[in-house]
Amino acid sequence: MSRVAEKVSSQSQKRGRTVAAIALMALPLLVYGLFMLYPIGRAIVLSFYEWDGLGTGTWAGLDNYRATFSDPRLVGAFGHALVLIIFYAVIPLAIGLVLASLLARSKVRGIGFFRTVVFMPQVIAMVVLAITWRQIYRPNGLLNSFLSWFVPGDVNTAWLGNYSTALVAVGLIGTWVSTGLVTVLLMSGIAGIPRDQYEAAMLDGAGWFRQFWYITIPGVRAEILVSLTLTIIAALKTFDLVYMTTSGGPGTSTTVPSYEVYNQAFRLGSVGTASSLAVILTLVIFAINLTLNLLGEREKK
Repeated sequence: MSRVAEKVSSQSQKRGRTVAAIALMALPLLVYGLFMLYPIGRAIVLSFYEWDGLGTGTWAGLDNYRATFSDPRLVGAFGHALVLIIFYAVIPLAIGLVLASLLARSKVRGIGFFRTVVFMPQVIAMVVLAITWRQIYRPNGLLNSFLSWFVPGDVNTAWLGNYSTALVAVGLIGTWVSTGLVTVLLMSGIAGIPRDQYEAAMLDGAGWFRQFWYITIPGVRAEILVSLTLTIIAALKTFDLVYMTTSGGPGTSTTVPSYEVYNQAFRLGSVGTASSLAVILTLVIFAINLTLNLLGEREKK
């Protein structure tokens, strides 16, 4: 009888823990469902309708997705996002690896202040940064004034108003913003590399570059994947920077998917196309995030 009683008591305790766990998770799951799952599901539903946001929508099937993939403006927006990935992720990673390697091992006084300055763009609102850089890029702005010291004559290039320079100008702002975040993440990874590895390499005659290539980079692979995940997602979903600097112009030279979602829904009144574009963008971000996570799991093994 005692065994039966113990078994019943054990099952009762398990049910109690299960009920307690469900009760604790109920509110977070409810909030997550209301503010995450429901909007995503609603966007998926709207992507199958032709709707202007005011009247009654009509069933469109896959027409909105076909329009998204056949519209040169919308396809070009994804192409611009791929270019921004270079500025948001690839270039900051290259700069951040060098900066983090130097800062993590440097014993120069005031290095803490320099680290703070490098990370500063991350704590300033993007709208403020965009307005500041828009002033810098003006024909009579700080950048042209600086270039006038080295180039004969007056430099009055409209960096954000020129078809050939606008996307690069926006991308460089992204580089400036992302570099601090990447540097700090990589510094945390470098701090975890045992110092004796560098000492052994120095005894073997390895210089700074060989230490950097064979010790630092392999030692921060996890941080590199985290940095790429965050910066690539930031590049794909950037909106405020483009909206405040160029509004997608000149022409369509700086349009990106997030901006086109806003443009299609609130300016052109094509909520269905905007929803299909948002769904595609979400799937792209999910695929990239999943791929990077799988690479991270493979590295751990």
